[in-house]
Amino acid sequence: MTDPILALTDARLTLAGNAGPVEILRGITLSIDKGETVGLVGPSGSGKSSLLMLMGGLERATSGRVLALGQDLTTMNEDALARFRRGNMGVVFQSFHLIPTMTALENVALPLELAGVADAFPRAEAELTAVGLGPRLHHYPSQMSGGEQQRVALARAAAPRPALLLADEPTGNLDGANGQAIMDLLFGLRDRHGATLVLVTHAPELAARCDRVIRLADGQLAPDTLAKAAE
Repeated sequence: MTDPILALTDARLTLAGNAGPVEILRGITLSIDKGETVGLVGPSGSGKSSLLMLMGGLERATSGRVLALGQDLTTMNEDALARFRRGNMGVVFQSFHLIPTMTALENVALPLELAGVADAFPRAEAELTAVGLGPRLHHYPSQMSGGEQQRVALARAAAPRPALLLADEPTGNLDGANGQAIMDLLFGLRDRHGATLVLVTHAPELAARCDRVIRLADGQLAPDTLAKAAE
């Protein structure tokens, strides 16, 4: 039996609020195996996005442990976390977070260049072509539709060939047709690169395509997912 690619043990997140500390996550223990596709679901405010951010080291657990690829994210400083993410994780947000003054090709190539990848631009072009944007390489975000911008964001996340692909409501800002296309692309990237995919979604059809669904309620795992999550 191989070690899980992600393992959280009693992970808690408390943030400061106007009326005092607010418990966002309250003792999350779960593991995710390499190659799994996992959907995080639950009502708004249940802690889904916060849990995804803990998995990606974008939020630091107040207590507990978060292991990714065997590395303890809770002990790393910000520089170490950034280096770890750059080499091992791709993150896709609901808002595309593209650099407006860069073309699609430059947006995808930039993180590859920062990582010292010698063929950054050819690889970026290949990823953009794979998501159907071969003719749009030299267009700026303002010249693209929302669906096209999300495709650029997907290509940027996948280009480093990450072991982990994390997506936070990747279809949330898109209409039905574009949302379906992005869903197909996400799972295609998983299949093409062998990445483990964890995604936050409100879309039942997207959750249904996952190997496993983890439900959150009030910052905790819902009872129907506790047993499986703790395995």
